[in-house]
Amino acid sequence: MKTSLTELLGIQYPIIQGAMAWTSEHTLAAAVANAGATGVIATGGRDTEWVRQEIRQCKSLTDKPFGVNLMLMASNLDDILAVIVEEKPAFVTLGAGNPVPFIEPLHAAGIKVIPVVPNVKLAKRVAVAGADAIIIEGQEAGGHIGTQTTMALLENVVPEVDIPVIIAGGIVDGRGLAAGLTMGAAGVQMGSRFILAEECKMHQNCKEAIINATDTDSTVTGLTFNHGVRGLKSEFTARYLEAEYSCAPKSELTAMAIGTNKKAAVEGDTVNGVVQVGQGLNRLTQVEPAKTIVESVVAEAKEAIKKAQQFI
Repeated sequence: MKTSLTELLGIQYPIIQGAMAWTSEHTLAAAVANAGATGVIATGGRDTEWVRQEIRQCKSLTDKPFGVNLMLMASNLDDILAVIVEEKPAFVTLGAGNPVPFIEPLHAAGIKVIPVVPNVKLAKRVAVAGADAIIIEGQEAGGHIGTQTTMALLENVVPEVDIPVIIAGGIVDGRGLAAGLTMGAAGVQMGSRFILAEECKMHQNCKEAIINATDTDSTVTGLTFNHGVRGLKSEFTARYLEAEYSCAPKSELTAMAIGTNKKAAVEGDTVNGVVQVGQGLNRLTQVEPAKTIVESVVAEAKEAIKKAQQFI
């Protein structure tokens, strides 16, 4: 399956495993890369030594291209960037800030740059600035979200830029990949589906909660101050939303939310934590090897594209 994304990164399939804080580590990234797609190590909340060791351990498990996510709001951003430049993963995805100042130093180190953008304006800006590709992520995604849907972003962004566009947000199977490709995307980024990879280190309690969930079981907190986060409904999200829509101060809401992702993903507390996952819940039904996930998504996509030819 050849697209401008597979050619850009030197991979077999146009699938990127999304960067999920406290979840996307070297074991998962390497397994996805070895399966013919590509993985990403998430650096959010991590220190520099952890990032350095993760990149090196990933290289020890695969000779395939993989990436690292740089969260631009991180307090140790410059230090993490320095490690990435030294260790040289194949590419970097960037989000939660202005990616433009980071394009040149990453390119100087021979690293491809793929920012995550929420709208046409920033998509055009980073394309002009030299980004190698962009990821557009709809509000169907798990974790931090924007305000547009995946479909709306596809319609709005793809015709406006001349670099590869990767879509994300609610993409969990091959039908989503096929839809993206037929609408002009160069590939997809999937996070939630890879939570259920055997190689993913997210706590088993979270995996079971996702498997047992249905389509209406996610919710978004933080919308009232433009900082939406999607995750499974829990006692915590109920308390938070009650406070949020009772007009609690932003400082109080921020304090409530700190650490809830780690509490679920690492500690397995799905009551007081937040299991960050997207809306494609009814397709997230079993734990499988990353290789099986990649191969099934590709097979489903090929079948969907083949069936679509009847309409021509």
